[in-house]
Amino acid sequence: MIGKLTGRVDYKAADHVLLDVGGVGYTVHCSDRTLAALPGPGQAAALYTELLVREDLLQLFGFLTPYDREWHRLLISVQGVGSKASMAILGTLGSDGIARAIAIGDWGAVKAAPGVGPKLAQRVVNELKDKAPGIMALGGTLGQAAGTAPDPLIEPDAPRPAAPPKPSSGAAQADALSALANLGYAPSEAARAVAEAAGNDPGAEAPVLIRAALRLLAPKE
Repeated sequence: MIGKLTGRVDYKAADHVLLDVGGVGYTVHCSDRTLAALPGPGQAAALYTELLVREDLLQLFGFLTPYDREWHRLLISVQGVGSKASMAILGTLGSDGIARAIAIGDWGAVKAAPGVGPKLAQRVVNELKDKAPGIMALGGTLGQAAGTAPDPLIEPDAPRPAAPPKPSSGAAQADALSALANLGYAPSEAARAVAEAAGNDPGAEAPVLIRAALRLLAPKE
């Protein structure tokens, strides 16, 4: 299975990029958000990939980080969500956005993705609300693993694509989730509080998120 491609951008189209890897061109389908973050033609780029295999079709889908790819895998596990719908959701909300929407039950945010109706959006939120905390907790670990070693196929002076800005780092949210779990909070309620805290304070680090989440989880008088 092809898990990652590193090469040079040949061209970018509306829904895919042609990546030249050692003289072989790979068509990799990407979300709008991923395409916007990739560099221009002739520049170095790396994408984590997922291969869709059907009887009459082989398609590669590309992601900037392993965390984005994990969210894609989770989204397509929902009945009625294919790769196209998953790309639309990730392109509209990003990984942190979909995590926050599911954690707080905001199916309206999911419905904002092109081609996603209200019934499908509600199904995504309902089916993934108990699974989302596990993926959110992976955010920091996956991000660190992706950025620890330089890729030997990209020259040291070649520019790497810049990742789109995130409201709060995956590591910060993962640390906050872990801390709340250690305090005995259920994964679903912890994820909901962390997501709301991250939405209220973009860019907050783990200690700030933990304090804010604890305030949200405190019994209301």
